[in-house]
Amino acid sequence: MTDSKRRKSGLIADKRYGAKSKSPAPAKPRGAGGKPAPKRKSKPPRRSGGNVITRFFGWIFGLVWGLIWRTGMIVVLLVGLAVALIYSTLPDVSALLDGRARGSVTLMDRDGKVFAWRGDQFGGVITTDTVSPHLKNAVLATEDKRFYYHFGVSPRGVASAVRINLREGRGPLSGHGGSTITQQTAKLLCLGVPYDPAVWKSEAEYESDCRQGSLWRKIKEAVFAMAMEAKYSKDEILNIYLNRAFLGAGARGFEAASQRYFGKSAAQVNPSEAAMLAGLLVAPTRYAPTNSLKRSQERAQVVLGLMEEQGYLTADQAQAARANPALLSEAAAAQAGGYFADWVMSELPDYFGGNTTEDVIIKTTLDQRIQTSAEEAMRFIFQEKVRDGSKAQAAIVVMSADGAVRAMVGGRDTRVTGAFNRATQAARQTGSSFKPFVYATALEMGHSPLDTVVDEPYCINIPGSGQWCPKNYTNKYYGRVTLAQALKDSLNVPAVKVAEAMGLNNVRRVASDFGIESDLAAGPALALGASESSLLEMTGAYAGILNGGSSVEPYGLTELRLQGENEVLMGTGTGIGERVINAEAAGQLIWMMEKVISEGSGRRAALPGWQAAGKTGTTQAARDAWFIGFTADYVAGVWMGYDDNTPLSGVTGGGLPAEIWHETMIRVHEGMTPKPLPMQAPRQPVVVAKPKPKKPQGGLGQAVDKLLKDLFGN
Repeated sequence: MTDSKRRKSGLIADKRYGAKSKSPAPAKPRGAGGKPAPKRKSKPPRRSGGNVITRFFGWIFGLVWGLIWRTGMIVVLLVGLAVALIYSTLPDVSALLDGRARGSVTLMDRDGKVFAWRGDQFGGVITTDTVSPHLKNAVLATEDKRFYYHFGVSPRGVASAVRINLREGRGPLSGHGGSTITQQTAKLLCLGVPYDPAVWKSEAEYESDCRQGSLWRKIKEAVFAMAMEAKYSKDEILNIYLNRAFLGAGARGFEAASQRYFGKSAAQVNPSEAAMLAGLLVAPTRYAPTNSLKRSQERAQVVLGLMEEQGYLTADQAQAARANPALLSEAAAAQAGGYFADWVMSELPDYFGGNTTEDVIIKTTLDQRIQTSAEEAMRFIFQEKVRDGSKAQAAIVVMSADGAVRAMVGGRDTRVTGAFNRATQAARQTGSSFKPFVYATALEMGHSPLDTVVDEPYCINIPGSGQWCPKNYTNKYYGRVTLAQALKDSLNVPAVKVAEAMGLNNVRRVASDFGIESDLAAGPALALGASESSLLEMTGAYAGILNGGSSVEPYGLTELRLQGENEVLMGTGTGIGERVINAEAAGQLIWMMEKVISEGSGRRAALPGWQAAGKTGTTQAARDAWFIGFTADYVAGVWMGYDDNTPLSGVTGGGLPAEIWHETMIRVHEGMTPKPLPMQAPRQPVVVAKPKPKKPQGGLGQAVDKLLKDLFGN
């Protein structure tokens, strides 16, 4: 069968099933002249090596991806378990609002006005509903503008903080933390770990541990923050933050800070005050307005800009706030009474003082007007009368005749807390300021200010020490002088003679009964103030002279109670104790001391229009200079010297100390009506009949009578 026939007949199968018509095969391309085109050479097949590399990297990618998502699932599971565990331990929000480990002490002056705080101050619970809306907005603007939109952690905030830190040349976790308010609250709660004295030596060490900035610590804070977000509402978290944040000057929470700096509730602050408070969060001690008002105001300007930028303030409101920056309250600006507050705290039982766990309210004897007067007087004299660069120090105490301390300045730097208090802690030789107690003894034993004693070269043989010869400051002697003249001119020899005649033990007893509790010298130098005492003790002893001869215990506390309670737990009504010398002797001693200011060594202390009495005091080599005196209303004491006992140059008690006393008392008595001193002039001796000398009380016997005749004359 030929090929053509085969093509025509077809296959049987095709006929049976009906072969599909086939489209004609495409014509083979022809070359020029109708010849078939030459066949192209086929390319050699590619090698399969590229597929192996692709498959290898695909396998690696799959392995890594599988590891990542499995690890991610494990991390998510662990985080979820950690969040659930922390969630189960979180207490009710009310238990987290006041997290202080110790209480606070609020000190009020005699008029009931707060002037100082000690410990961790907590002003009371506040909420987002009770605070000023400006304060809430200021906190959100400066700390966490997306607070209401994240789940406790802000990846965007963290990334931004890392970028800023790297740009500023710090480590990625150093400086800006990118923490949300929730994370900051977790840090304030120390991740739920309470303070334990058995673990941490102090609260400062505890808080330092809570503020760690390691990566692991930040991870734990993030987990704790997410648990808080699950447990509490946003406003509840913000409430915890507003109540627990530390804002400088011992203030915990915005209510305490508002009271501390502005003297008003956090519900009443205006935009500029709110901005200043919110600005403290970044560095409370550095930006505290009591440390630097200017720096705090500059920081507040930044916060106001953020509030305007985020729509919390209109342009006009922001401009008005910038034009009227926040100012401190009068009490906060004065910062008066720091030394006084420290002294009162030192007198308290420990459970009401530095280690109290309660909030204690103390009403004191402080008079802020008098305190300011003393501080101004101190600054004035040192600015006008003391050379620049001098390290000389001074202290002032002002009190009433019953011992109620009205002012206390413990050093030249008046705005300090916890500093060395030269009014109470420095024990210094008293010099001639001790002499009134020598003459008080003589007057109590029946002598008159007009009795005489011979001022002359005089030596005493002291067993074990040899001969001691006291001299007057001027190195001159004035012959027979009255006791009044001897005190007025601060003569040393007559003072020693009188002390010897009255008996040194009697002089020590009188001084001690007046409140000088320091160890008193046993030898005759006692009369010249060789013993040491504090300014507070000496001023209190002089108050005993003013009040008519009764001892005085200086005091600063009048009432102590717990916050929110009316029961008085401690109190002092008066500091007057038992009588030391009789009223007549006290009146005559005041008469003698008035001559010191009006005619004698204390003339620089004179107060025009006022009767005043006092005594100068200068120790050996002028290491200490004193002036203590009083009017009918107040007693004031001044000490001046160097902390290292360097001798003063050209200073005596009748010089700069008397001038400080004068400047203080001029200010203290401004606007007051002058009152006469309770002094009693001595009866003039009768010339026609020679009076018999009175025997000293206490039965000293004939030997003392003979000694008195030798010292005072017939």
